Amino acid sequence: MDILFASAPGFDQPLAVLKHCHDRIRKQLATLEKLLPHLEKNGADAEAQKAVLAVLKYFQNAAPLHHDDEEIDLLPELKQTAQGEDAELLANTLPKILQQHQQMADQWRRLEGQLSGIANGSSSALNANDVSEFQAIYQEHMQIEETQIAPMAMRLFNPGQMHKLGQAMQARRGINAV
Repeated sequence: MDILFASAPGFDQPLAVLKHCHDRIRKQLATLEKLLPHLEKNGADAEAQKAVLAVLKYFQNAAPLHHDDEEIDLLPELKQTAQGEDAELLANTLPKILQQHQQMADQWRRLEGQLSGIANGSSSALNANDVSEFQAIYQEHMQIEETQIAPMAMRLFNPGQMHKLGQAMQARRGINAV
């Protein structure tokens, strides 16, 4: 039954796909947080290694695709479409979003090395400050997107723009249209 609720929306609903990605990011961030006390107590045991591999897989593969969805398709389309107050909000928000993408990438590079050591059992060290900073930047970023960017796109994009966004996201993932 859980599988039904966990299934991702289709690319005919691109903003729902982006929100689903945020939900998956939140799940991975929660795993990182749970890892800290687990590693202290159990070290890099099989359970920790399995959890770390899932986090690595997500942030090495899916997260960059999500950022590309925003930077290559969603945000430029919004920038081209927005007018008046929407254009002003976007002009003020866009630099912050792009800066956060860079900060997330920089923070991820710090975490990735630590997590790789845990994954192969050579280390059980995970810096709590690095985890906290990574979580904080992602939480702020997702909040901006969910309260400002997605609602703006939902309001401004016509069905053709939504379709184009969904098709680009689908192609980026190497998924053939049905």
